Amino acid sequence: MPLTMAKPGDKVVIRKITGKDEVRQHLAELGFVVDGTIMVVSEMAGNLILQVKESRIALDRTMANRIMI
Repeated sequence: MPLTMAKPGDKVVIRKITGKDEVRQHLAELGFVVDGTIMVVSEMAGNLILQVKESRIALDRTMANRIMI
């Protein structure tokens, strides 16, 4: 299921990242890697704020839909 289905407070494990190579590379540079654990901090209109390791990152709905959990 896509990351946008997760609720605030959920800790999830990334199973797959879809999209073009450039998009997957960009997400990997931000810390979104397969088998990595992230936490949903908050959600507003489908846009997410995520805790990735020691950083908080905001993703829009389009990018979040490319991350499968």
